[in-house]
Amino acid sequence: MRRFTATTGALAIAAAGLIAASAGTAQASACSTARLPLPDASCTPGAYNPDVTQSNIDSTICVSGWTATVRPPTSYTNPLKAQGIIDYGYADTSLADYEEDHLVPLELGGAPRATGNLWPEPYSGSQTAHSKDGVETKLKNAVCAGTITLSAARSAIKTNWTTALQVTGIG
Repeated sequence: MRRFTATTGALAIAAAGLIAASAGTAQASACSTARLPLPDASCTPGAYNPDVTQSNIDSTICVSGWTATVRPPTSYTNPLKAQGIIDYGYADTSLADYEEDHLVPLELGGAPRATGNLWPEPYSGSQTAHSKDGVETKLKNAVCAGTITLSAARSAIKTNWTTALQVTGIG
């Protein structure tokens, strides 16, 4: 499965090749969409940035603009998104209709480049990539305010972002 074994360069080449090869050819999906709006945990289990800890949140995630310092460029994420669309077997293959999202968001110290933390999250549906953004912000604000721990926020969003606010008691 590409999420755990491919290097960035090989993945970009593979993604480009698979996209070209997929024209007119049915591709079997390796990841399930059965849990949408959640990713398939076997393909996207989530991962944490080891450089972000509870003891250093005031110099990392709680600093305005910090995520921009660790966010990978689209030259890295777009090939992952293209491959992920294939892996998830989405009928809609337009890159513009998905966000290559971090399951554990950068705002909570998610691993920026871990392929197991990135997946093509749809912009369509009742709970979308945009919906998740609001959850991420609320959790980060609660962590930075000391309302919940970083560990609790990370665990809740990694397990099920749609229930993370309720599980943590935020909303």
